[in-house]
Amino acid sequence: MYCQLRLNLPRWTKRWLPVRLRQPLVVVPQSNTTWAVDFMSDTLYGGRRFRTLNVLEEGVREGLAIEIDSSLPAERVIRVLGQVVIWRGRPRALRLANGHELIPTGL
Repeated sequence: MYCQLRLNLPRWTKRWLPVRLRQPLVVVPQSNTTWAVDFMSDTLYGGRRFRTLNVLEEGVREGLAIEIDSSLPAERVIRVLGQVVIWRGRPRALRLANGHELIPTGL
């Protein structure tokens, strides 16, 4: 009877992120070994949201770039990373946060 009344709706399940290889966090105290890239967001007093893109040098604990705006499209992230590479050189590794901001959505 439950099925005849069409009350059998599918259950919504949580979408899981792809499984990633976990590696221990090793910080080498040298320049241009590992950069950390992360997004942060907050809300102003008036209710407007803003986001920040942070690029940090893990070895010497230096902030390389902080980009702040209400919207940070992919082209702008690429431009900021390109400017930092021109200024400091290319790092050996780039560590990204486990959030959904930098995961391709076409998977």
